[in-house]
Amino acid sequence: MRVLGIESSCDELSFGIVEPDEHTVSANVVHSQIDLHRRFGGIVPEVASRDHVRRLEVLLQEALDTASCELEAVDGLAVTCGPGLVGSLLCGIEFAKGLALATKRPFLGVHHLEGHLCAPELESEGSLGTPFTCLLVSGGHTQIVHVEAPGGPYRILGRSRDDAAGEAFDKSAKLLGLGYPGGPAIDRLAEEGDPDRYDFPTMMAGKDNLDFSFSGLKTHVRRRVEESADLDLADFCAGLRRAIVDNLLRKALRAARETRALVIVGGVAANRLLRSEATRRSNAAGIALRLPSKDFCTDNGAMIARAGQRRLMRGQRSSFGLDPRARWPLETLR
Repeated sequence: MRVLGIESSCDELSFGIVEPDEHTVSANVVHSQIDLHRRFGGIVPEVASRDHVRRLEVLLQEALDTASCELEAVDGLAVTCGPGLVGSLLCGIEFAKGLALATKRPFLGVHHLEGHLCAPELESEGSLGTPFTCLLVSGGHTQIVHVEAPGGPYRILGRSRDDAAGEAFDKSAKLLGLGYPGGPAIDRLAEEGDPDRYDFPTMMAGKDNLDFSFSGLKTHVRRRVEESADLDLADFCAGLRRAIVDNLLRKALRAARETRALVIVGGVAANRLLRSEATRRSNAAGIALRLPSKDFCTDNGAMIARAGQRRLMRGQRSSFGLDPRARWPLETLR
């Protein structure tokens, strides 16, 4: 089943097409709004949705041209319907409804995080063996998920009690004057720095659980910035990046002892230290690791197409009364 996926949950608009063999991606066109939001220092929801509206038709045609197919050659449609910014989600959902009506193709509302869970399947290694443990780490979500089987059920083993890891990077970067988006800026500077120069607190120290908290780290960064006028940014970013990565991997690898398989997905999975340390530590622990390529870490239409493909092939469908969901717990999926 060839499926067209539409992703518009936040500040990126993307169309992806996956072929019937499940891990062949014939198109994955992404438009990022980073330059649009940079002057505001963060995402402005109204600006995001207006830009989506302007670009929907153009990106659809670009995806079809890339895949060398007509819209009528698509067998089904999948669109992100939550969680995310309601205005942004609405743009993709209503556009998908129009396409479904025009082509008489089935369509399905897809959970954004389930799309991320499917991202490693988009490449040549194919479907993931189950069960596995997933560290889902992005700008808006940080969770450890036990995946019993493709499509669920999903069991949340741990989650952030405050900021997501991506937010911790972005907010720290803002305090350091590095602008938006902060995660890539910190990652670039950290490559040149000494992570041992500055001390950082151990997050959730002494807590015997798999939850995360990054608010204390953010407070530590703010205090150091206020107290020190001569911080070496490269060294400070190197220590900050290591503190976040250590916290993520310590708990993710502990959770993965049961399944002996760890998958890391989401925008923060593109972080260079996280990728290298996850590879080194999982090898040392005898835990199988899967990481999507960096192109499939950030929000993209191909992952939504893959998630929708699986459910459409099971006969699942959405009605034209489908509404966007700002919040949608992953564990409620079946």
